[in-house]
Amino acid sequence: MKQDIVNKVITTLKKEKLDAFVVASPENFAYLSGFVVPSHHVLRWRHSMLIVTTSGNVFAFTVDMEESTVKRNLPDVSLRSWREFADDPMEILSDYLLEIGLKNASLGIELDYLPARDLKRLEHYLPNASFTCSANNFNQMRCLKTPDEIALLRKLSRIADHSIHHAYQSVRQGSTEMDIAGALTRKIYEQGAQDFKFMIIATGERSQLPNVGPSLRKIKNGDICRVEIFPIINGYHAGVCRTASVGEPTSQATEIWSILSDATKELLELIKPGVAVSEIYKSYLRMVKPLDMPPIDFAGHGIGLHLHEDPYLAEDDHTLIEEGMVFGIEPLIYETGHGFGMQNKDMILVTDTGSELLSDYTDTTNLIHIS
Repeated sequence: MKQDIVNKVITTLKKEKLDAFVVASPENFAYLSGFVVPSHHVLRWRHSMLIVTTSGNVFAFTVDMEESTVKRNLPDVSLRSWREFADDPMEILSDYLLEIGLKNASLGIELDYLPARDLKRLEHYLPNASFTCSANNFNQMRCLKTPDEIALLRKLSRIADHSIHHAYQSVRQGSTEMDIAGALTRKIYEQGAQDFKFMIIATGERSQLPNVGPSLRKIKNGDICRVEIFPIINGYHAGVCRTASVGEPTSQATEIWSILSDATKELLELIKPGVAVSEIYKSYLRMVKPLDMPPIDFAGHGIGLHLHEDPYLAEDDHTLIEEGMVFGIEPLIYETGHGFGMQNKDMILVTDTGSELLSDYTDTTNLIHIS
């Protein structure tokens, strides 16, 4: 178990006057345990959970298919498993909670993740317990990263940045988007990524589309290319996007990129402890106003165990930035009016005095060039 995280959870339990958290989501299971149960995030009914009490005790609950994995990773944690094709998991869970002494407990559980039918069964089996949604509690805890989380996100940021750079250098005019994707995914695995959550390969007119995967489209002279990927280690993500020009960029592309690149540098200067995220977004709107093009409703977002986490650099979010937050900042314009879109996404860490660029492999002052 990640004891520093467990300690944060116990502090939150006491603050919220709860007896225990029942941690149901893959993200928060990984947050506490430091590993991902392989089938947890793809088969929602294969429940794996952690139960953390105010006294500091931790208990594990998992489907029989994953019992050996959980035992290996949590050898010192009490474990109860349920049989996927024979048991009602909520009945087995309720029995386990009764044994732990939580019959009449106030329990925090992720109602944004647990299916409603399962909550109803759990309430049926534990009529004297009360359940409240713990999603916001965990969202707030995860805003501030621990030193180990920061080290992992730094590694992932460089994997993503280096891999995109490598992919661009691996292709030429006439290569396909699939060629870019092949070079990109091979490189992230070579550098230690366990998986990736999301990959965008968008070239030419497709660069205007926000979230598209690779196609058989061949890249040609004059194309603008947007490539983004979120490599994963132990459930954590880093998101980096780089934009390239095939051949010499047009004057319009050069002008737009100059504004977006300058915006990245200015955001790095502005993001620091004590500043409201809404103020950052207002400044971002000023930066991109000369483009006279529609911006998206945020300039960045927290990132870690989800692709997007709190807080957002958005107009209606007044959260104060704190040391230890990690953001993905992304100056972008999807519809430039010239048949292409551009995006520059970086990972940054908030330090005690300002911001540190984590995705620091590629110099994005100028567009990346593909021959």
